[in-house]
Amino acid sequence: MSGGWLAEMKERRVFRALVGYGIVSFAILQVVEPVMHGFRLPEWVLAATVIALGLGFPVTLVLAWIFDLRAGGIETTLPTPPRRSVLLLVAVGLLLGAPGVGWYFWRSARTPASSAAAPAGPPSIAVLAFADLSPGKDQEYFADGVSEEILNALTRVKGLKVAGRTSSFHFKGKNEDLRTIGQTLGVANVLEGSVRKQGNKVRITAQLIQASDGFHLWSKNYDGDLSDVFELQDRIARAITDELKVVLQGEQRTQLVKVATTNPEAYALYLQATAIFNRRDGDRFHDAIARLEQALRLDPGYARAHSRLATLQALLPAYVTGEAEAAQAAAEAHARRASALDPALAEPHAVLGLVLSQRRRHLEALAALRQALALEPDDVTANFWYAATLTEAGYLRRGTELLDRVLSIDPIMPNALMWRGQNALIEGDLELAERLMRRAQDLGLTYVGLGLSALADARGQRAEAERLLAAGLERLTTDLPPGTSALLARGAFGDSAARDATLARVEAYLATQPRVVAGAAPYALLRLDRVARALEVIRAAPTGNEAMVFNTVWGRYGRAARTSTQFPEFVRKVGFADLWDREGSPDLCHRLAPGDYACE
Repeated sequence: MSGGWLAEMKERRVFRALVGYGIVSFAILQVVEPVMHGFRLPEWVLAATVIALGLGFPVTLVLAWIFDLRAGGIETTLPTPPRRSVLLLVAVGLLLGAPGVGWYFWRSARTPASSAAAPAGPPSIAVLAFADLSPGKDQEYFADGVSEEILNALTRVKGLKVAGRTSSFHFKGKNEDLRTIGQTLGVANVLEGSVRKQGNKVRITAQLIQASDGFHLWSKNYDGDLSDVFELQDRIARAITDELKVVLQGEQRTQLVKVATTNPEAYALYLQATAIFNRRDGDRFHDAIARLEQALRLDPGYARAHSRLATLQALLPAYVTGEAEAAQAAAEAHARRASALDPALAEPHAVLGLVLSQRRRHLEALAALRQALALEPDDVTANFWYAATLTEAGYLRRGTELLDRVLSIDPIMPNALMWRGQNALIEGDLELAERLMRRAQDLGLTYVGLGLSALADARGQRAEAERLLAAGLERLTTDLPPGTSALLARGAFGDSAARDATLARVEAYLATQPRVVAGAAPYALLRLDRVARALEVIRAAPTGNEAMVFNTVWGRYGRAARTSTQFPEFVRKVGFADLWDREGSPDLCHRLAPGDYACE
């Protein structure tokens, strides 16, 4: 029976028809899938095509049995077939076609969609720095700004994981393999692009790529002039959320990138200042501040220019000596003005938190930082400053949790790696501490030697610890006479003569009564076991580097200070006792009475 059926099917050339149908079906699928992605058609279009082709299989079988294509045209090969034979043919066709349809859906269920590929979890993306293709190759700041605007817009989209700017821009100009980028940053998709600016005309090219295999989800050019730049950025960000199937909420349904200013020259000045800020080019901070002040003369209502100016002023004392009070006052004024102009901005609240922390108004600082995170929970800078503020106040575990969050967003942020490494060292995890700090060192962090020195000291490598400390202090002792970093390192690890020489240098500096004491001075006193003198200097007024001071207090070299009889009064004077009464005891202390703490 079966042999007869096979012979009959061969005679009627059914197999040839089925092979032809299979080839045509395969070709249709190869065309439909890219077209569907190109026009962003829903997934059911592809599924419906597969089902239709599967159902067409038994129809083709029946028609091939009944008809044949000959030189004279289509001919019937038999009288009208019995109903039972037709039903049998349909059944056979369904049995033959079903495995193919079933295999397709099984494969679809097991294979991640191209736009939501591994790693598992919510849709994720890294926005790389866009290339400058302008004729003069002088618009790098503009290209960086465009890509950063898109990154910032995507960061605020709920349900979308976006790698932080520091980590994404780390790959700028390195031509790194996309799979490596995806694995390093923990994202499934990468946005690459370029900017060509000529006169007032702008062309932005963007391409969304699947990191695992380099598959291009889409690529498109966006043309306009400088007055359209925010609209172009919004269209790109919206195209990404469409492709990654992220549901937009609230006002994001109509606008992802806000129009920050209608003055193109003010926007260019903002981007130029931001480029200096992003590089932490301290020698050019005054130049960046001047550009932002010019931008505000062109557009006094430019909220983000006020906000970025506040950030630069808040960070200025870390790079330029003798300007702490004026810079902090300017930072606070511009931050409050920015918030008044645009209450949705997170950056001004984060800056206020930093400035208030520098002034030791700890409760107000935490409130401001929490407000920033309420507005933008994934803002890397706000999270990092919040972690730093908690760590400086002795909340090491809470600081560590936040630093882990920062590194989950921005995994190769040098400062976060260093701070997390320091906390790991305090916890006694030397291997983790070294891994994190070495990574920060590889990324060029200048002061990482402080942490690596403490790590070497913990391992009994005193000569190496001295070398590393001298290198780490080089940029942190600019307020003191030249050679102080090497002298201080010798004093910390050398003999009594070296210690005496270092103490003499520090006391000579303090005798000049600097308006703002360099953080390296009380740091040296703590390292040289001059605990009472160190606490006296720190207590008198905020230093130029509070992080350096208080990280030392809570680290391996601060135990003598923490257990001294002067420490309870010290924590009251610097404002920690009030903070701890409200927020709870820090990790290394316990409460004896309101405002009274004993530490270990």
